[in-house]
Amino acid sequence: MQHPAFEHQRSEPPILYFGTPVVLLSSTNPDGTPNIAPMSSAFWLGWRCMLGLGAASQTARNLQTARHCVINLPSAAQVELVDRLALTTGADPVPPYKAARGYRHVQDKFAHAGLTPQASETVATPRIGECPVQMEAVIEGQHLMAGEDERLRGSVLVFEARIQRVHVAPQLLAAGEPNRIDPDRWQPLIMSFQKFYGLAPAQLQASRLASIPEAMYRSPDVDRARATPLLTPTVA
Repeated sequence: MQHPAFEHQRSEPPILYFGTPVVLLSSTNPDGTPNIAPMSSAFWLGWRCMLGLGAASQTARNLQTARHCVINLPSAAQVELVDRLALTTGADPVPPYKAARGYRHVQDKFAHAGLTPQASETVATPRIGECPVQMEAVIEGQHLMAGEDERLRGSVLVFEARIQRVHVAPQLLAAGEPNRIDPDRWQPLIMSFQKFYGLAPAQLQASRLASIPEAMYRSPDVDRARATPLLTPTVA
């Protein structure tokens, strides 16, 4: 099929969020209480995830101090739960740039959004029960973004998270394959230019890339994650 070339014009969009999955990132505050941040500046390579956050956010501070988190992925069905967390921040006082955008401080994000905390196996931060995919992670690196520009330097940080446990709702797994997610069953919530979307109900066409077995991408991080000890339960 021949596709016509577009007639392009120069444009300067204020943001370039063309569409990425929404993440509910749970982290641990300095006082031991949990925080939740909805975000979508995240991408994966193997069992590593890169997380882009405003440096003044409470979540960024938590990742710098506690060095762990849970990367919870809501599906399109959880869009209303995610939106309850919009324009909230765990930072107190609210950073000026967030206050200017209408954010307000909320201490207990789980109660505010009606979410269920679940104990994690390898990190102190709880998982979010309503999310069908949960990934416990430790922070292995922190990277400065826009370091060459004195106006932007220090405003955004990128954290490298190494996954230690993956928890998946059984209905998302391929039949008879406990270690493979069926993309026809997984419907991620997508953020595109600040608006919520979902995927088409089926793949558009067959993919040549899908001819490569997923097992060929297996990272040594998987074996490292298997060796991670469980947390010792805390006695109240």
